Amino acid sequence: MKGTVVLGSINGLSSVSSLSRETFRNAGFCCWKQSSSSKYRLTAIRLESSTTTHGGIRRIRKNQDEKVAKVVESPYANVEEERPDSRKSLLDFLEEVRDFVGEEGPPRWFSPLESSVQAQGSPLLLFIPGIDGTGLGLIRQHKKLGELFDIWCLHIPARDRTSSKDLVKLIEQTVKSENHHFPNRPIYLVGESIGACLALDVAARNPNIDLVLILANPATHINNLMSQPLSGMLNVLPDGIPTLLEEIFGFKQGGPLTETLEAFSNEFSVHQIGGMMLRDLFAVSANLPTLSRIFSKDTLLWKLEMLKSAIASAKSNISAVRAESLILLSGRDQWMLNLEDIDRFSRKLPNCILRKFNDSGPFLLLEDDVDLVTIIKCTCFYRRGRSHDYISDYIMPTPYELRKQLEEHRLLIYATSPVMLSTLENGKIVRSLEGLPSEGPVLYVGYHMILGFELPPMIAQLMKERNIQLRGLTHPIIFMNKTIVHDILDPQIFDKYKITGGAPVSHANIYKLLSSKSHVLLYPGGVREALHRKGEEYKLFWPEQPEFVRVASKFGAKIVPFGVVGEDDICKIVLDSNDQRNIPILKELMEKATKEAGNLRKGHETELGNQDFYLPGLVPKIPGRFYYYFGKPIETLGKEQELRDKEKAQELYLQVKSQVEQCIAYLKMKRESDPYRNLLPRMLYQASRGFSSEIPTFDL
Repeated sequence: MKGTVVLGSINGLSSVSSLSRETFRNAGFCCWKQSSSSKYRLTAIRLESSTTTHGGIRRIRKNQDEKVAKVVESPYANVEEERPDSRKSLLDFLEEVRDFVGEEGPPRWFSPLESSVQAQGSPLLLFIPGIDGTGLGLIRQHKKLGELFDIWCLHIPARDRTSSKDLVKLIEQTVKSENHHFPNRPIYLVGESIGACLALDVAARNPNIDLVLILANPATHINNLMSQPLSGMLNVLPDGIPTLLEEIFGFKQGGPLTETLEAFSNEFSVHQIGGMMLRDLFAVSANLPTLSRIFSKDTLLWKLEMLKSAIASAKSNISAVRAESLILLSGRDQWMLNLEDIDRFSRKLPNCILRKFNDSGPFLLLEDDVDLVTIIKCTCFYRRGRSHDYISDYIMPTPYELRKQLEEHRLLIYATSPVMLSTLENGKIVRSLEGLPSEGPVLYVGYHMILGFELPPMIAQLMKERNIQLRGLTHPIIFMNKTIVHDILDPQIFDKYKITGGAPVSHANIYKLLSSKSHVLLYPGGVREALHRKGEEYKLFWPEQPEFVRVASKFGAKIVPFGVVGEDDICKIVLDSNDQRNIPILKELMEKATKEAGNLRKGHETELGNQDFYLPGLVPKIPGRFYYYFGKPIETLGKEQELRDKEKAQELYLQVKSQVEQCIAYLKMKRESDPYRNLLPRMLYQASRGFSSEIPTFDL
C-alpha cells in the first residue's frame, strides 16, 4: 500500500482541524499527535514495507522521522456476530506492545485505524493508560468502541519522565482544544488505574467542560506492605535486567525458547477448555523481554513516585469534579484499590455509577468477559449531546448481547413453556405471532404480572419469531443511580430493560418512539399492577383518562391489546405491602423507596394513586405455564381528528381495556383444558420427543 508522507509542525493542538484528521484516516494513515511542551505535530505515515503477523498487525517499518508506528487490521472482518473468543487476546496485546517498546520522545496521542468507522457526530473518547503507559489497554475494545466514538489513545514512552502534573496539562490542552471545536459534544475520558487519577484531575480543573468519566480500577492508594519492599528490591537490583534475561535464561525475542513458547500459546488458543489460562501464561512467558523493557528498574521506580503524586492530587481535588462518572471495579485488585476510598469517591462524584466485577483482576479491560461497549449500553452511559436521550442515543444490541441477556432467563422460559396466541385480521386465533403487525408504529397495551415475570419470554419470542424489538416504557427508578432500591438489589438486574431498549415512561418518550415507527410496550397499570397485593392478580389498575389513545392516533399507530396469565401458577404472594407496613424495618424501607421512586400517579383519587414501591415476599410453586393472547390490532390511522373528541377517545380507550380483560378471561378459562399445564407432563412429553419439540396446548 502506497501513500504520501505529510509532515508538519503546528503550534497548539487547536490548529489541528477535524478535516485534516479525517482526511488522513480515510486515506489509511495512522495519526500521531506528538507533544513537546507547547508544540504539537501531526504526522501522517506512509504505508509501505509492511509485514503481517498472526495477531492481525501490519507493522510499518519507519517514517521519515524514524518513528515506528503500526496499522491494525480489523480481526472482525466478515464476521457476522461479535463473540468474546473473536476479540483480541492478551497475546495480541503483548505482540503489539513490541512496536512501542523502542519509542522515544514525549507522550503523544494515536488513533487506532481499526476504530475509524465511527458514525458521524460521534463523541471523542480519550484513553489514558495505566502504569504500562503504552496506550493499548483498550485493544480488546477498539473495534466496537470505534463504532460509537472517535478514539484517541495516549502513549507514554517507557523512558519518558513527564510528571503527572504535566500529563494532566497535556490532556487538559487536548480537552480544551476539542471542546472549542465541538462545544456541543461530550468528551469521554477513559482512565485505567493511574490514568483514572489523571482523568479526575482534568475533570476537576475543567468543571465547565462537558466531560464523561469512565474509571477502570482507579488508583486510590498504594499498598505499603507491597510497595515498600518492591522499591527496596528495585534499588538493589542491577540496571541491565532485560539483558540478563536474554543472556542467562535465553529469553531473546526471536530465539528458540520464545518461539517455542509462542507456538504453545498459539496451540492453546485453539482449545476452549483451559485454553485461555494456559494461552495467557505462555503469552506472558514468551514476551518477558518486552515486559522487562516496559517495566525496567528506573521506569518502575519513576512510576511508583508518579503514582503517589497522582493519587494525592486526585484525592485533594475530587470535590471539584462535576462530570458524570462510571467506576468499574475489580474484585481482585488490592494493591492500588481501597474500597473505602472508592465508596467515598462514588458518593462525592455527581451521577456516579459503580459496577463491580468480583472475579476480575487488576487488568480489567483486557479480560475476556469485560466488554466496555456492553457495559456502556447497560448503564445508559452513551450520549452524543449535552444530555442523554433514551431514544436517539439508544444503541441496538448485538445478537450475542441479546442472547446473553436472555440466557439469564432461560430457566424461567423453559419452566413455563410459554403459549403465544395472536389474532388474524379475519378474527381467527392462531398459535403463533402471525397476527402481529410487521411494520410500526405499534403500541402494545396489556396486563403487568407481578414483578414483570411475563417480559423475558415475550421479548424473546417476538424477536425470535417476528424479529420485532419491543421498546418498553418503564418506571424511571430503573434508570436512577443512587436509590435505596439499588442499595438492596444488584443494579445489574435492570440491565435487560436497558439493553433491549427500555425508556422511562413519559409523554415525550412515547411520542418520540411512535414517531420513529417503533414497536412500543406500555402498561397503563404500571407499578400498581407489577407490585400488586394478595388476591389482586389479573386485576387491571388503569387510569380513567385515555392517556395513550390520542398520541397513538397522531401517528396512526396500531394498538394491540394483550393479556397474560400464569403468575398464580409459579408463585404465591405471602408478604405484600399491607403486611410489610406492620414490620417496622420493612415499613421504613418501603416508605423510603416509594419516596425516592416518586408517584407517577400522584393526585389520582382511585386505587391507582396508591403506589407502594416494595419487594413482595413470594413463595415459588412447581411451575405451571404462561399463556399470552394478543388481540386483534385496532387501527387508529386516519382517526386523529375524530379522536380529538374526548368522548370518542374515551370510547376507544374503554374498548382497549375491555379487550385486555377479555384476553385474560379467555386464557384463564382455556388453560383449564390444557393437558400440559403442569410441569411433569411437559417434561415427559419432551423427554419422549426431544427437548426442542413444541409442547401442545388446549384446542383453539
